Amino acid sequence: MDQKYGSQRYTKITTHVLQEMKLRGEKIAMLTAYDFSMAGILEAAGIDIILVGDSASNVMAGHSTTLPITLNEMIYHAASVVRAVHRSLVVVDLPFGTYQGNSKEALASAIRIMKESGANAIKIEGGAEIIESVDRILSAGIPVMGHLGLTPQSIHKFGTYVVRATDDAEAHKLVEDAQKLDQAGCFAIVLEKIPSSLGTEVTQMVRCPTIGIGAGGGVDGQVLVLHDMLGITHKFSPRFLRRYHNLYEEIKGSVTNYIADVKSFDFPNDREQY
Repeated sequence: MDQKYGSQRYTKITTHVLQEMKLRGEKIAMLTAYDFSMAGILEAAGIDIILVGDSASNVMAGHSTTLPITLNEMIYHAASVVRAVHRSLVVVDLPFGTYQGNSKEALASAIRIMKESGANAIKIEGGAEIIESVDRILSAGIPVMGHLGLTPQSIHKFGTYVVRATDDAEAHKLVEDAQKLDQAGCFAIVLEKIPSSLGTEVTQMVRCPTIGIGAGGGVDGQVLVLHDMLGITHKFSPRFLRRYHNLYEEIKGSVTNYIADVKSFDFPNDREQY
């Protein structure tokens, strides 16, 4: 494994390691995964955190929002990922409807994820309104990653996926929420689609690492949806997304060639038969 990057010296990424990385100024790299094969590739590449995101609702199941995915489905995806991972920290989203307004249900949901998938931590969207759930989950010894800014589970409340916290009132609330999550004991906070200056401000204010997705370069780490980053999805192009590949066209081309070879009697050839 390439030893260029400092975090690769660790045999296992833990919440404590992430805190050390923030203190050293070492950036944290995080990507989503939802299955054994992809998770194994991320693990081999040396990714710090794998997020089993409720974005599986979009890229794996074809829903237009993250809301429909269930707790059972999240546990299935998480368990598949965990089987491929030894070093990376695996974080799992609590899906919509499993924690809002009921801290006991939130704890029960978190416990199910930890016991049935073997993951290392959970992620939960929201600030002051879900602090009771955060406290209850943390009291059970389950690490919690927060999520502020654009929170996709609240899309029907927002009505749009535009940049959040651009006005003073919302920015002030986001800062307060970040402080509350930090003080409660969250080991990290995702900041999604907010002004870069606000991302930097929050990062400097809280003790825990911040992970940005469209929150600028002043945060402690970055996260992208794997299928977006690899160009498997091709109709989603927000400003914050850097595509490192165009797998949609590559895979489509490979399938087209396979179809042509089958139709033309070229596959299988003599060497490919018993």
